[in-house]
Amino acid sequence: MTDAVQTSGRIEKRFAELERAGRSGFVAFITAGDPDPETSLAILEGLPAAGVDLIEIGMPFTDPMADGPAIQASSLRALKAGQNLIGTLEMVRRFRAGDEGTPVVLMGYYNPIYSYGVDAFLKDAREAGVDGLIIVDLPPEEDDELCLPAMKAGLSFIRLATPTTDDARLPTVLTNTSGFVYYVAILGITGTRSADNADIRNAVDRLKRHTDLPVAVGFGIKTPAAVADVAGIADAAVVGSAIVERIRTGLDTDGKAGPNLKKDVLDFVAELAAGSRRAVRESAAE
Repeated sequence: MTDAVQTSGRIEKRFAELERAGRSGFVAFITAGDPDPETSLAILEGLPAAGVDLIEIGMPFTDPMADGPAIQASSLRALKAGQNLIGTLEMVRRFRAGDEGTPVVLMGYYNPIYSYGVDAFLKDAREAGVDGLIIVDLPPEEDDELCLPAMKAGLSFIRLATPTTDDARLPTVLTNTSGFVYYVAILGITGTRSADNADIRNAVDRLKRHTDLPVAVGFGIKTPAAVADVAGIADAAVVGSAIVERIRTGLDTDGKAGPNLKKDVLDFVAELAAGSRRAVRESAAE
């Protein structure tokens, strides 16, 4: 086995567990440090008990160009509260002190990693307990920048596929992809609209013809019913904007975490996660 595939194994193990259980996974996204580092950590630590199977943590950035208003605002709140990449890795490290099993994927943009230093970041991320990366602004043509070093360091590099990724482009996108494939169900920025289930089904079927990796579907999923619909089609459903928007609504008039914010957010996450457990996988029903 080469260094490139010596990952922590948490992502692969979790999807294998889900397959044995005959259900799809639920993936929750939060922005590190939103609305403040301690509240963010408390929410993170509560996600597994709320039913989250895999966790995506957004790395705050000043110019999150692929994200919609909700996640942009969450990134700005986190940065205002003093969150940085060092603090994000420390957040994962503290989470790992109480949870060794739940996969954690960092999602964001290349600039903060480049500023940190690629080699130093990958070393620190692996030691903190990060399992994979989703870097939305690095195409496959730039794999030497981060993808290949990340894989060598033992981190899965998870690629995005979109409705415009045609069959000619798809093999390039899937090259060096590991962990799972993240299918972006809508064109445009996050959290703005929802995709049609028939379109999602066709897209997942097409991806499955090109890869054996699990397929997670995100963007535009906001309700337990929508989670159930997607979980009946794909290997996992991803919710981000709706969760960070729930965080926003829990802020007081000074923009600080209200007394019920953590509970309200985790209760909402539990409702979403329950949707994935109600779903009947189409492949299992056949």
